[in-house]
Amino acid sequence: MKEFLAGLAVVFCDLMLSTAAICGDDWPHWRGPDRNDIIDESSGWTADGWRSSEAAWKQNVGEGSTSPIVVGDRVFVMGWRDEQDFVCCLDAKTGKEDWSVSYKCPRYGRLAMGDEGLYSGPTSTPEYDEATAFLYTLSCDGDLNCWDTNQRGHRVWSINLYDTYTIHRRPKVGRSAQRDYGYTTAPLVHGDWVIVEAGADEGTFLAWDKKTGLQIWQSEAKGSAGHTGGMMPMMVDDVSCIAAMTFQGLLVTRLDAGHEGRTVAQYEWITDFANNIATPTVHENYVLITSAYNHQAICKLEITLQGARKIWEQPFPSKVCSPIIHNRHIYFAWQRMRCLDFETGEQKWEGGTFSDPGSCIVTTDNRIIVWGGRGRLALVDTADRSPTAYNEVDSIDNVFSTDVWPHVALSNGRLFCKDRDGNIACFETVDPPVSGPVKKDAP
Repeated sequence: MKEFLAGLAVVFCDLMLSTAAICGDDWPHWRGPDRNDIIDESSGWTADGWRSSEAAWKQNVGEGSTSPIVVGDRVFVMGWRDEQDFVCCLDAKTGKEDWSVSYKCPRYGRLAMGDEGLYSGPTSTPEYDEATAFLYTLSCDGDLNCWDTNQRGHRVWSINLYDTYTIHRRPKVGRSAQRDYGYTTAPLVHGDWVIVEAGADEGTFLAWDKKTGLQIWQSEAKGSAGHTGGMMPMMVDDVSCIAAMTFQGLLVTRLDAGHEGRTVAQYEWITDFANNIATPTVHENYVLITSAYNHQAICKLEITLQGARKIWEQPFPSKVCSPIIHNRHIYFAWQRMRCLDFETGEQKWEGGTFSDPGSCIVTTDNRIIVWGGRGRLALVDTADRSPTAYNEVDSIDNVFSTDVWPHVALSNGRLFCKDRDGNIACFETVDPPVSGPVKKDAP
């Protein structure tokens, strides 16, 4: 009887994992449902291998390093062509375009300087608001748009940040060449607001009413935005806050009523080329920041309402990939995949080859999906499965031929991979659900 119950438990667990893979979370924000690259969904690995060996479909949406987001059976993504930005809604099952909207936009932001051969078009990832079904997009040239996805992308309101506020080209850092990539940071919806890292003289962060576009508040901190992927909500001593990497370094700002925009903490971290790219990673009241260039380090900070305190700093940088904190370990892919101890920052293992571009997702079966280089997709065990050594379970190479700056996304058993030229591929990590009634065998 014990053996029967044990076997039943295994079958039940496998069934739950399979169900989670098929009925998983949406991917409606930069870095996923909880903005931390951790998802309640299986990687799809089985004893027979990884099902993601061939793309279910491929599509091109125009130039740009903006990442796809997924809501139900809809994929929202941006691209640039013919002097216009396009906002596209694709069918997640087939890749076919359901609808698209466009507006005139330059290929680079009006203050852009340097590295034009490495990127073009929009970089900021769209933000979806479940309460309104509105989609918020930000172009490299500062066009902040609100679209109604239930009305096939009807534009609700729009504002251009360069035209409305005082915004300067990002300053030159030390002996490095000057760089400005325009707007790169994803908008973030918080309650009734949509917040942007604007980098304006009026405020580093600006917030608008998400339904009307009326400005609500501006941050106490002023100065240039960073070349980063997104902002992170966090709680500091039971106070709702937001954290982001700006040109100057980490900025944590209050969001609670009566204190909107007030600075909680700043930690200077100025990087060559103004490239504070990796998004700060939050766990409780701790924040990880990292960059290569002149820092070549990752740093753990404790944030209180009195400011920021460094806990440790270790010589293991990430240039682009935002770190993931999972079960007291840190994971990121820059050049190689690394696992660090969250408490000490000491390295547990490293391995693989992923070049500069990189993004990761930790799945519910304790594996890491890694997207890097020019189209290398790999499945790697977490430290829960492989505590002392890098273990690559499977990989797919040469998915594309240009840099994969866009972040990989996983939703409902589908993995969405994109490159900077706007090529997007969908891999099914599990068998798609059967449509219609299931035919039963005769008794």
